[in-house]
Amino acid sequence: MGTMLFLILLFLLIINVPIAVALGLSVVAVFMIEGNIPLLVVIQKMFNGTDSFPLMAIPFFLLAGKLMETGGISARLINFANTIVGNLPGGLAIVAVIGCTFFAAISGSSAATTAAVGGILIPHMVKKGYDIRFSSALHAAGGTIGVMIPPSVPMVLYGVAASTSINDLFIAGIGPGILVAISLIVYSIWVSKKHGWGGGRKYSAGEIWKSFKDAILAIMMPVIILGGIYGGIFTSTEAAVVAVVYGLVVGLFIYKEIKWKDLGGIFTSSASLTAAIMLIIATANSFGFLLTRENIPQEIAQFMLGITDSLFITLLIINVFLLIMGTFMETSVIIILLTPILLPIILALGVDPVLFGVIIVVNSAIGMLTPPVGINLLVAGKISGLPNTAIERAVIPFLIIMIVDLMLITYVPEISMFLVNLSK
Repeated sequence: MGTMLFLILLFLLIINVPIAVALGLSVVAVFMIEGNIPLLVVIQKMFNGTDSFPLMAIPFFLLAGKLMETGGISARLINFANTIVGNLPGGLAIVAVIGCTFFAAISGSSAATTAAVGGILIPHMVKKGYDIRFSSALHAAGGTIGVMIPPSVPMVLYGVAASTSINDLFIAGIGPGILVAISLIVYSIWVSKKHGWGGGRKYSAGEIWKSFKDAILAIMMPVIILGGIYGGIFTSTEAAVVAVVYGLVVGLFIYKEIKWKDLGGIFTSSASLTAAIMLIIATANSFGFLLTRENIPQEIAQFMLGITDSLFITLLIINVFLLIMGTFMETSVIIILLTPILLPIILALGVDPVLFGVIIVVNSAIGMLTPPVGINLLVAGKISGLPNTAIERAVIPFLIIMIVDLMLITYVPEISMFLVNLSK
């Protein structure tokens, strides 16, 4: 039945059935073939999969990100970063990465980070002489930081799927997010020097102070959210609600860039994205129930552990497998579907589940840069007006950099676990 389940799922994916529907239909088909399990069980498992308090953080973080994007917060963060480093070689490229890192600490979403920062900076970089393909690829890569730096929607999903502390996962994502940001900045400076990009005027202390005052409310948002979580003031789910209220008040009443008429579109867009993610979670839970019932995760774990007893080789195999899956599977699907399968292997090897959470999230982030799914490529292409093929070629150096970072994160656990261990 396990083999039949995967064959049906593969067939449905080949004929281009949406992943959420394909997961549910494959389970229904197997249940109907078996004939001894009522189909009502599928519905029950779907509801059980979404009946989780931590999952409430997802719609609120998505809504908070949309409010930040619309309310002028991202623009003020970018302007402040530009006054500090904009005069350096590759200054705007540095600003792009810093802007993505700041926005990542607000939105928890990769696509939202790419859209919010890229929508402002890609046209500006092109106007200043930067290559449009480089600018688009940089923002696609920088957007991946959105799922590493806390808060992170994929980490919430993994925490629920693996029954692991979401707060620990958030802390563990800080080091990898900073590592990727520094790597992208170093490469951007090198390329910019090579092509003579950047090097604008130096801003005065007064101009820097003015931009800082203008951005102070935006800068305070991640401080309030993350400080509240790590200070034990509120949970990650409650933090998401705080982020929504803060973003709404700032955008509507202080910056006044959100109009009352905009709220309908903001809520609708956030609800639509939430519904898509929750449907995947629901059908994946029924799919996972059938996997567990057939002992498929345990069999895969025994098979992989039988290949080699080397921790190094096993982690390498898992990373390659996840990178391949990331080329044609969406982030939430990878985490929800593969966590129950791979977690027993990780635990048998003695790897901390928090560290593995970071590894699987970084892998899925790299998948956002690889076709055909590559959501960040699609967003960057929509902003720049370039065909995906042009951005795909330009993003290859960034992919190589991020894969090197992934290897460091995998084999140097302290990058992720240092702050986690320090907080205990």
